[in-house]
Amino acid sequence: MRKIEDERDARACLKAAKAARLSAGEWARQHGIDGRSLNAWRVNLERRGTTSRSKRARTATELGLVELVPAPAARVEGRYLVRIAGAEIELTDDFRDETLARLVRALRSC
Repeated sequence: MRKIEDERDARACLKAAKAARLSAGEWARQHGIDGRSLNAWRVNLERRGTTSRSKRARTATELGLVELVPAPAARVEGRYLVRIAGAEIELTDDFRDETLARLVRALRSC
């Protein structure tokens, strides 16, 4: 699906959809246009008050959009205690395997 390139392209597509008496999404599907891209342009143009939408619709879009992004889940870090021949090594999930292998070799050599 082709994305809308710029404001001129968006205006031409929206005008064609209106002339065809189709919703922007319906028109976009029929013409191989990315509907989300066209809709984003429609919303931005309405925010600026540069489309022929009603005052009521314009007011609703001027309120602004709030992007809701979920906060990343708190990472629960694992802690591990390794006991070898009377020695203890405490590790967390971000510990590197190569380093642990070197430590175990060093302990075995003692």
